[in-house]
Amino acid sequence: MKILFVQHLYFINGTGGTEKICSFLANSFVKNGHQVEIATNEHVSGKAVFKLDDQVTVTNIYDASVHQKELIPIVNYIGRNPFLWFVHKIRKKYAKAYNTLLKKSMNGEENLFIYNLANRAKAWKNYINQVQPDLIITMSIGSLLEITYRNNLNVPIIDSVNGRPDYDFTNIFGGRKPFEVKLLEESFQNLSGIQILFDSYRNYLPSSFKGDVVVIPNPVSKNLYQVDHFKSKDRYKIIHIARLDTGCKQQHLAIDCFSKLSNKYMNWDFELWGIGPDWNRLEKQISDLKMKDRIFLKGFTESPIVKMSEADVFIFPSKYEGFGLALVEAMSVGLPCLGFKSCSGVNELIKHQETGFLAEDMDEMTSQLDKLMGDAHLRDHLGTNAKKAVEVFSESKVLHDWNEFVTKIESLFKQN
Repeated sequence: MKILFVQHLYFINGTGGTEKICSFLANSFVKNGHQVEIATNEHVSGKAVFKLDDQVTVTNIYDASVHQKELIPIVNYIGRNPFLWFVHKIRKKYAKAYNTLLKKSMNGEENLFIYNLANRAKAWKNYINQVQPDLIITMSIGSLLEITYRNNLNVPIIDSVNGRPDYDFTNIFGGRKPFEVKLLEESFQNLSGIQILFDSYRNYLPSSFKGDVVVIPNPVSKNLYQVDHFKSKDRYKIIHIARLDTGCKQQHLAIDCFSKLSNKYMNWDFELWGIGPDWNRLEKQISDLKMKDRIFLKGFTESPIVKMSEADVFIFPSKYEGFGLALVEAMSVGLPCLGFKSCSGVNELIKHQETGFLAEDMDEMTSQLDKLMGDAHLRDHLGTNAKKAVEVFSESKVLHDWNEFVTKIESLFKQN
């Protein structure tokens, strides 16, 4: 079978969970004898970050000749240089005037959006016609919309949802226009099937979806690491691994929690692994707190499991998640974990007072972190339970379920 994965943005140079799962699935399907290609549409240079089998093809369909009428981003100047402030102010005024004229010439922002989308969708149709896949797996509803808008693709399509489904097509966190929400929701009609991460996520699918649903969690690689919480150390470590994005991952809250306890636990440090748009903001926060010798931004790691196995507590203060792959990996090495009770995905994975703690707010998270830092027996108890709890997310089980679902969807599509 020829399987085409579509992640229209951020696959190239991407270090997030979606890119990791896309690469994992592509490699796995190749090993099962399928022909696999990953396609994106990005005006960037670079490559896939996560290791891919030599037989997996990655294609960037970006073509500068595909006409796009782009709005100029509005950027605020945050420095203190008066000359640069003046230059940015002029640029900002120009951008606003240009954007107003462009939207007016297109009879509104909706028509501008559709014009650009339609042109990209034509490019996708031409590409898909050349590849002639037997099955398409989109890595987001946004990718689904890109390839199906005004296109009749006679191919079964499965969407792999790496978050709670409504995060993909609603305006729950702001930023999407009503016409975008409508288009995204309507695109569900083009799906033969959808993979979700938890059974409770069925409740967040739109009424426009009529295909098959399967619950398949993200996989966790089997590892031999087991944190020894009774090992004597000169220094102990709290760890966090995620994209540096305070709007979602809220690393700034974890930094505040640790800073409040730092004087009580002088032999503890805090490491944050990952890269992202808020590196400078977090670096400034750490500097302002005078914690540069205790809190460290470590950058990207290709060995998250190893880094976690060297730590003692995992803190994950996200506002929202789909599955929290780093969280499950931390549990797999026996780390007790902290998260917020209100966070989707996290509240499905952490069992409060059994595998870690779920906090109502910042004060409670700080109190829970205090308990863990001060009690090796508690860390060991919760960490041991956490390692056992994630055994159900084995790679072999995940792959078996995916193969069954792909076979089912292909068979149903042929019957229809």
